[in-house]
Amino acid sequence: MPAESPRGAGYASKWLTVIGIGEDGLAGLGDEAKQRIADAEFIFGGKRHLALVASFAKGEPRPWPVPFDAGMADVLALAGRKVCVLASGDPFFHGVGATLARKVEPREMHVIPAPSAVSLAAARLGWALQDIETVSLHGRPLDLIRPLLQPNARILALTSDGDAPAAIARLLTELDFGASRLTVLEALGGPNEKQRVARADAFDLENVNPLNVLAVEIDSNPQGRVLPLTVGLADHLFDHDGQITKREIRAVTLSTLAPRRGELLWDIGAGSGSIGIEWMLAHPLMRAIAIEADPGRAARIHRNAAACGVPGLVVVEGNAPKALAGLEMPDAIFIGGGGSDTGVLNTAIKALRPGGRLVANAVTLEMETLLLAQHLKLGGDLTRIDISRASPVGSMQAWRPAMPVTQWNWVKP
Repeated sequence: MPAESPRGAGYASKWLTVIGIGEDGLAGLGDEAKQRIADAEFIFGGKRHLALVASFAKGEPRPWPVPFDAGMADVLALAGRKVCVLASGDPFFHGVGATLARKVEPREMHVIPAPSAVSLAAARLGWALQDIETVSLHGRPLDLIRPLLQPNARILALTSDGDAPAAIARLLTELDFGASRLTVLEALGGPNEKQRVARADAFDLENVNPLNVLAVEIDSNPQGRVLPLTVGLADHLFDHDGQITKREIRAVTLSTLAPRRGELLWDIGAGSGSIGIEWMLAHPLMRAIAIEADPGRAARIHRNAAACGVPGLVVVEGNAPKALAGLEMPDAIFIGGGGSDTGVLNTAIKALRPGGRLVANAVTLEMETLLLAQHLKLGGDLTRIDISRASPVGSMQAWRPAMPVTQWNWVKP
């Protein structure tokens, strides 16, 4: 019996090949990649990628449509034919490979990756990848870099264009990280590769190649706006009008909500958005929907989310329970404001995913009465949270108690 191919059964019959290609074009590809390009009937890629292999390819070139079709309709229409897709560097590092994998079974696809731009940048700088932070800002808000701005951090950021490094330098300066060292690595792996260095607050580099990676070495200025890595951010980090779950209560609430990777939270009566924002800060894959009836507060939530580096927080402006209709089923729900309004609590209970967690806080007697009734009916845990802060009394200090909070925590069976 002939030995099975080292790449697994069915390797030869895989109709789709995804090839990572660098700025050095054909020179950086191995024999197998070149052969698959030569054999392909159709070759998809950006115009730049197609130009790199034009002298070698025999198949029909298919530039990506504008706007880009994440559904990959043109590729899928050719299933069973010999199709090749060209991608920058590693197709599975913020690349088209991940998009294709959502549509094509792995057994139908053969992938030949090249080093990613991040790997090349780390190699040029002598940075250990496991010790640094990476972020893709390609077509995404620059605010995503904010949670990574920690003392002495090293960050590699994929950018969208030649203007992004200057924009990031301005953001760092605004956040009191102006002394940070920025290295712009341009056209990595190609004949036009170069590196240039500048301080954030003195950034004057011009004509930056659109294909660049920005390396950031954060200056540990104590005045820099650092977002602590624990729950319970200081209240002053949020813009608010007093409608905010205060720091200590927020820390307990988030601990009770127990965020888990990739989960969706509904934050009902979101106020400043602090609960949803800290939920999303727990992991890059966390999601949250903030429901807020007041238009001014809804706008403030958007600003707070951007300022805290989670611009993906979804804000739904409207009154619960009506505003909850049609929203994606949540893994967890927090009710901080408006919970005593008719139907809000019952609607939240019905909407919650089985196994999901609901946490509701009460400071009014009306809301506390509702929570006591639900506890008697459904079970769960009741907690009373009392916080006192020292404040001046004449020339001395005394404890001044805040309004006590009753918290109900329930897991849906």
